[in-house]
Amino acid sequence: MMRYLIIVIGLIFVSSLAQAQDSVVVVIELNDSKENDPINNAQGTFTFNGKSQLITSQSKGIIYLKTTVGTNIDAKITHPLYDGIYKTIKISKNYAYDSIFFQYEMDFIKIQILDETVVIAPGIPKVVYKSKRLHVQDFEILEDGRLILLTYPKQLKKGSELLLYDGSRVVNTFSIPGVATDLIRDYRGNPHVVCKENVFGIHVDKNKISISNLEKEYFTKYVAPIVDTNTSKMYFSTFNPDYPAFEYFAYDQLDSSYLKIIGIEDEFMMELYRSEYKWVDVRTKLWAKNREIQTGIDAEIWVGANYFTQSLYYKEVYAPLFHRNDSLFVFDYYKDKQFIFNAAGKKLDSTTLYHHYQPKQTGWQKHLIQDLSTGQIYAIYDRAGYTYIGWVDTKTGEINQQVRLSKRYAEHIKIDGNYVYYVYRKFESIDKKHLWKERLPYDFGIGTVSLPEGDEASGNE
Repeated sequence: MMRYLIIVIGLIFVSSLAQAQDSVVVVIELNDSKENDPINNAQGTFTFNGKSQLITSQSKGIIYLKTTVGTNIDAKITHPLYDGIYKTIKISKNYAYDSIFFQYEMDFIKIQILDETVVIAPGIPKVVYKSKRLHVQDFEILEDGRLILLTYPKQLKKGSELLLYDGSRVVNTFSIPGVATDLIRDYRGNPHVVCKENVFGIHVDKNKISISNLEKEYFTKYVAPIVDTNTSKMYFSTFNPDYPAFEYFAYDQLDSSYLKIIGIEDEFMMELYRSEYKWVDVRTKLWAKNREIQTGIDAEIWVGANYFTQSLYYKEVYAPLFHRNDSLFVFDYYKDKQFIFNAAGKKLDSTTLYHHYQPKQTGWQKHLIQDLSTGQIYAIYDRAGYTYIGWVDTKTGEINQQVRLSKRYAEHIKIDGNYVYYVYRKFESIDKKHLWKERLPYDFGIGTVSLPEGDEASGNE
């Protein structure tokens, strides 16, 4: 079904390109020879009529090339992780259609991406917190090293408790007035407990826990979009889970100015998203047009947000931003690029990313984690229930080593001070879920942020 949608959308697109009687649009689809996954960002060089065109595959491995009938095209298609393709495409003078479709498979060069060293985390996994009465559902690490634990006795929906734990004893407890689901941090690093109806800010005053109520809509609209801050800048996104594109901005708190850092878009998902409008019934189209008149937002977007996002084909955009020292790192997996910006939001450099390729084979989880203390960035993989953690070298975008955690089916993974923390219960056992930690084989120092005066302050201050 997905392949059918790709071809239909492509043909709708190319029919608008081919205007003259003798013109034809060549549609090339590139796929992995074993996994059948589409290959994005392959470089195609097409030589015909004495000229060459360089075209990059987009929208799930699709290349569009406009030419005329009776043309011979010398095609060279390359990708750093695949063997190249060299073809001569011949289009007969008698070809009567406005488009022609080719599908090619490319062989993956395994050694370039999978020749990573897998090591076991050094030392013995250590239980941080366990209880005979309570399960650990989630946790947050405070700046002073103490822990906020979200716990429950039998079922999370029937009552949960917040614990303040100092590593050896429970200092304070607090019963949550609602059905809690998990813990999250805001841009200042403050923990919150998410419930079905509300979000509660968690406050720790010495050895006492208290909470403050926030409306979920307010938190989602005004707090969650803020990614990070420094002494003068606030970094936020326009991310919406129901739209396959968003932007990152820097807001200067001194002069109230905005600067767009980068725009992110899953082009293939956007094509499917907007094309949903073509297939809905007339009543839905009229509703969408009325909403367009009322709000100024395209009817296609109204249909996409309300219908296509409910389908199995829709996938949320994932392109996280991280702040470390005086740099911003944006991982744009749709362009296979890591973009590096300075603290003001100006682009400095970019590197190529390949660690997300072959997700079925590598177990890529579409998940990056930043060490809360050191600022280092790690990619999470899962193979046969075991979690593999790969340190991302932000100078190259590469992962040359993966660390396998000792416990299978680890949950709620966080990293702080070169240690991995996670919730774990032995598979299919009746034990309570405990909080564990393991040492990573790294010794990164505490991260720093640059102040306007040029001084430095510890990232954990």
